[in-house]
Amino acid sequence: MHSRTAFQSKTVVTDLVLPSETNPINNLFGGELLARMDRAASIAARRHSRRIVVTASVNHVAFNRSIPLGSVVTVEAKVSRAFSSSMEVYLDVWIEDRESGESIKANEAIYTFVAVDETGRPIKVPELVPETELEKQRFEGALRRKQLSLVLAGKMKPQDATELKAIFE
Repeated sequence: MHSRTAFQSKTVVTDLVLPSETNPINNLFGGELLARMDRAASIAARRHSRRIVVTASVNHVAFNRSIPLGSVVTVEAKVSRAFSSSMEVYLDVWIEDRESGESIKANEAIYTFVAVDETGRPIKVPELVPETELEKQRFEGALRRKQLSLVLAGKMKPQDATELKAIFE
């Protein structure tokens, strides 16, 4: 199984915010954005693993900026690290300024996907090789985020979370 780069999983989804997707103050529903992010992240995970993938968790979502009706929204997703059968996917959400055309970061999220075979059993995925400085930062942080999630879920003892201990030493 050959390793892959984050760039090989890159998925970009651009769409317009329509009236049926907004709340009473004409901003995109958070759930609608979550669905868009889930679809983009799913494609990125599938591109990396070349397998059927399922959403295992939504580890982090930051709704930093509201997204108004009529906005052009771009969701960028890339696998940030691959483990045995799971993949962390990092998402950046951009809105395009109507007048200047400049992209403004609105939100970000981190999802985890698991690659499965046709019977739904987890299956091994290729390693990820980060290339850019940002990809390397996200790659390094992924193990800490995974260990924190496992500790919070009761699937790992805090004393076994070596990456988390390193933060406090």
